Amino acid sequence: MATESVLHPSFIVPVGHVEPVPRRIRGVIGGRVVFDTRRALYVWEWQAYPQFSIPVEDLVDGVLHDDKHTEQLGAGPAHRHSLLVGSEARPGAAWVWGEGAPGALRDTVRFEWEALDTWFEEDEPVFAHPRSPYSRVDALRSSSSVRVEVDGVVLAEATNCVKLFETGLPTRYYLDRANIDWSRLRSSDTVTRCPYKGTTSGYWSFDSDKAAHEDIAWMYDFPTIHAHRIAGLTAFYNEHVDLYIDGSPLPKLADAAATAETLDVE
Repeated sequence: MATESVLHPSFIVPVGHVEPVPRRIRGVIGGRVVFDTRRALYVWEWQAYPQFSIPVEDLVDGVLHDDKHTEQLGAGPAHRHSLLVGSEARPGAAWVWGEGAPGALRDTVRFEWEALDTWFEEDEPVFAHPRSPYSRVDALRSSSSVRVEVDGVVLAEATNCVKLFETGLPTRYYLDRANIDWSRLRSSDTVTRCPYKGTTSGYWSFDSDKAAHEDIAWMYDFPTIHAHRIAGLTAFYNEHVDLYIDGSPLPKLADAAATAETLDVE
């Protein structure tokens, strides 16, 4: 099936865009608060989603240690720093924006996300990356029929589904477990996280007579409240299977769409 035009809205925020965050943002390492601010900024270093940038003066004193190294990040030049919090050391984990970056970012710090043990928006933990204020996720029940094939083998067939619409990403079709041929799927150890949907509870692969197709399906047993309708349902990557919606083949997406999904940590 040939790659055709994209069938979902694109990201609209340009790289380098900066906006205020109207939420209290906190970061924790080893049980200690590294920063607690109501003055964070969103900064888009790529279009898919923003990062938080935190005012230097809202960090705990003494946690930043200058690595004497500058690099060009997505929004401009930044000076690399390491973090020392008690006995915890996180080398090269923080970037202080320098001259040449958008003016609003001066004297703020962008952290490597995984360098902090926990991030909070207000009192809710945030996973994988900040949620974009320009993105939304809608999970809607639908009477559309769905058939999933790979290398000519039918892996799932359903008379209805839940469609998940997520800004900048292809529509995903979530199916009831009873409509999937589990005898043909192989369980995977892969676990991924999404700030909009939560943490996956399972991934599955398929081995056909032609090839091994890794991690083509996933499930959220306990999604976030924003996507509660997909709880216990399974979706397949449009990019890696042949999808038939209401009997018509869905144009197969380019791998670029799969890359965007990976960035979003599906």
